[in-house]
Amino acid sequence: MSNTRIAFIGAGNMAASLIGGLRAKGLDAAQIRASDPGTETRTRVSSEHGIETFADNAQAIDGADVIVLAVKPQAMKTVCEALRPSLKPHQLVVSIAAGITCASMNKWLGDQPIVRCMPNTPALLRQGVSGLFATPQVSAEQRQQAEELLSAVGLALWLETEQQLDAVTAVSGSGPAYFFLLIEAMTAAGEKLGLPREIAAQLTLQTALGAAHMATSSDVDAAELRRRVTSPAGTTEAAIKAFQAGGFEALVEKALGAAAHRSAEMAEQLGQ
Repeated sequence: MSNTRIAFIGAGNMAASLIGGLRAKGLDAAQIRASDPGTETRTRVSSEHGIETFADNAQAIDGADVIVLAVKPQAMKTVCEALRPSLKPHQLVVSIAAGITCASMNKWLGDQPIVRCMPNTPALLRQGVSGLFATPQVSAEQRQQAEELLSAVGLALWLETEQQLDAVTAVSGSGPAYFFLLIEAMTAAGEKLGLPREIAAQLTLQTALGAAHMATSSDVDAAELRRRVTSPAGTTEAAIKAFQAGGFEALVEKALGAAAHRSAEMAEQLGQ
């Protein structure tokens, strides 16, 4: 990425996170540009990261090697069709918009090399994970550029098929909300068991953080870690049995299936 010029179309939270990650990894501010219709947004991003910003998308992409589409899915068609006359065949388009397929983008942009990504909100803290899919037009060098771009805010994983992005959306794209829901429920349950709400919340949050750290740093899988902390006839076993009696695993599978189905449904609706 040392000589790569990157233009962001849209300078909202996720784009700003990527820009911050790239700057933290040593990319020069002169290599990054961004466009956004909001004057306040442009001013903030320019001030925080020292990059040049534009109101006009065509100006932003002039001379760029990589163009990051960081606009809302509902605006993607309009933005892409307006960009098309200004695009050069060699420019890599990286989309971080949910639910917009490569076929739809090719229809709106022309036959550009495209990498479609599904990041998640912990990317705002550079603790994210992204699934990436590349069209056949993307070169090995461009794949590396896309990987380094998304790696600036967390883990970047390549997928074999575009359809797998629906599963990525279900597992990690929407995934933070599932953990937030569990945190809410555990905090509320702790309060009902007699703890002050603040203490119940602190206990829950630190437990979540510690468990995640154990899982990511361990050489065994989550099932084995669970077994290691579940003593026979103990308190943890009682709780696990209650979860399973309520159909916990089946409910999780159903929930992720619903998210994946909605992701595919949105792609069909937004790609018209």
